[in-house]
Amino acid sequence: MTEPSARILVVDDDPGIREVLCDYLGQHGYVAVGAASAGDMDRELATRPVDLIVLDLMMPGEDGLSVVRRLGGTPPVVMLSAMGEDTDRIVGLELGADDYLAKPCNPRELLARVRAVLRRPREDEAPVSAALDFDGWRLDLLRRELRRPDGQAVTLSAGEFGLLRAFAERPGRILSRDQLLEAARGADADVFDRAMDVQISRLRKKLDDGSGRELIATVRGEGYRFDARVKKGMVR
Repeated sequence: MTEPSARILVVDDDPGIREVLCDYLGQHGYVAVGAASAGDMDRELATRPVDLIVLDLMMPGEDGLSVVRRLGGTPPVVMLSAMGEDTDRIVGLELGADDYLAKPCNPRELLARVRAVLRRPREDEAPVSAALDFDGWRLDLLRRELRRPDGQAVTLSAGEFGLLRAFAERPGRILSRDQLLEAARGADADVFDRAMDVQISRLRKKLDDGSGRELIATVRGEGYRFDARVKKGMVR
């Protein structure tokens, strides 16, 4: 399944790569446009919003990591890098990228990653009772928003939201990495174990309210468990 209305911006200084990826994504029902630099990206975003950005790490001028940092998780980002080092992957995810691929990448694999990131509930399909409450926190499934016990909003990337929803919908259960990937991002999202650990580490930091209580417990050799009572709440 594709999302025909989804608009994707491919940001890469290599015109050949931009053309190949835009053509391939276009063949699978997406509206794909290209940008040669961060500046071109900004001009495109000022004209019309996009649903996802495919972003090259190494570009002249502002690089991909700087772009991810200032975007702050909106829109979601799939990063590409010719370097393919674990350090680059982890830093990119820590800064807010939703997924990461080494170049040269198979367009079919990129398509699978894009589908996984975009696979999320639509607002018109969300139930009226669309919030999950736990330990004073509220995860609003309709607005894709997390609020702390003091009412302050916490920004979540698409990957972090998917993970937290997967945990909160299965409290007390031990979930393996594969189960979390399937629940949060789709069965075709091939994300490395270390990348999953980074995502969970980021999520734990955002769930830290200073009480010392850790809501996501590591179960050695098995996976992770969400240690909180969860109730369904009403969105007002």
